[in-house]
Amino acid sequence: MGPSIVDVMADSFDPVPMIERYRERAAAVKRRNLPPVGGEERQQFIRQAEQDFMDFAMIGDAEATLEDGVLTLRIDLRGGS
Repeated sequence: MGPSIVDVMADSFDPVPMIERYRERAAAVKRRNLPPVGGEERQQFIRQAEQDFMDFAMIGDAEATLEDGVLTLRIDLRGGS
């Protein structure tokens, strides 16, 4: 059995493009159109979009380091800086 995908990634992974993809995903959520639904379905869609944006934006704002095969994302949640 050969090396796992994690073993291969640990040697060549660059976290910067991953962070940029998350920034792009956050921006895409902001541009997402609301489907033609109403009532509870519409509210559910809005809640999901808000959660998606928050998740993607947090990772998009992270400082990433890769040391000894361990990816660490540092996210400052204090705000205002």
